[in-house]
Amino acid sequence: MTTRIEPFKAIAISELAHRLKAEGKPVIHMEFGQPSTGAPKAAIETAHRVLDSDAMSYWESAPLRARIAAQYRETYGLDIAPERVVLTAGASPALLLAMLAGFEAGDRIAMARPGYVAYRNTSRAIHLQPVEIDCGPETRYQLSAQMLAEMDPAPAGIIIASPANPTGTILPPEELAAIAEVCKARGIRIISDEIYHGIAYDKPTPSVLEFDDGAFIVNSFSKYYSMVGWRLGWIIAPEDKADTVRAYRGNLFLTPPSLSQHAALAAMDCHKELEAHVQTYRANRAALLEALPRMGLSSIAPPDGAFYIWADIGHLTDNSLAFCERLLRDTFVATAPGLDFDPVNGHRFMRFSFAVSTPEVKEAISRMEPWFAALRGS
Repeated sequence: MTTRIEPFKAIAISELAHRLKAEGKPVIHMEFGQPSTGAPKAAIETAHRVLDSDAMSYWESAPLRARIAAQYRETYGLDIAPERVVLTAGASPALLLAMLAGFEAGDRIAMARPGYVAYRNTSRAIHLQPVEIDCGPETRYQLSAQMLAEMDPAPAGIIIASPANPTGTILPPEELAAIAEVCKARGIRIISDEIYHGIAYDKPTPSVLEFDDGAFIVNSFSKYYSMVGWRLGWIIAPEDKADTVRAYRGNLFLTPPSLSQHAALAAMDCHKELEAHVQTYRANRAALLEALPRMGLSSIAPPDGAFYIWADIGHLTDNSLAFCERLLRDTFVATAPGLDFDPVNGHRFMRFSFAVSTPEVKEAISRMEPWFAALRGS
């Protein structure tokens, strides 16, 4: 039996953006959550050294697993055994492995809408049933403990993300604790996507492991560590599921890239360089939050973390895909249509990624302001 999943619509925008760039057009890429900075300097230096001295092989780095476990102690005060850390070729395989290890075909998995497109599509691909719950500004576009308590029947699992994609909202510690309490009481397994941890502006970003040691944690070196192309992530698995996750990983993916593991270990100590990236995102966020209302986009999610702004454009269009394509063709600024993240209401939303440089954000604003003014005037 095959299952049809929808394509990632932002990819179509990105493909058009790359064609325009190849034609010499000055495209600014704000369609994907992809840091414009590269890997930290020490990570690149380590990679060069390893390439010259190590033939490499199928391998899972014990030092890197131990260093990740140590980070949970340093950041969250949690004592995580390194054996619970499973390295993966990015967060996408980590999400798949957590679902395979945690659930059975046919299980119902609750998730917020809007939410990352792969939550819905990966669930369907392995014959789980995604249950998307409409979440609006009253819950800051996040699932709430009350929503989960009222679900009948209870789902087998939930996927939460804090900071979230596409909104950047963060679940407060008290709400995260309440969600964990409801899930324990109702036998609901949690998968927590914590890929944007480290990128926050005014609020703390607790890990769900502080409240539920039986949760699966998905994370990656792509965002905070600015290592998108290195394809390296990890799972913190519940103690009773770590061997299952590793068995699935070995059969489906063997091991993550050896070179990336060497580089990532070095990257984890590049705090000054990485925090400078966060300060760039902070400046970009401030510039957009000031400019977007001038463009008539005043109904936006509060971006507490990550590097996204989720904006309501329902007063301008009922087709966010066509809207983003038109914006790209007219201004050469690429953005993401809301339909990827919300198949019900996403026709009236768009997402801006501010993971690019500050000069690029300022240039994008200078192009978009007259475009939106002309659109409102017509």
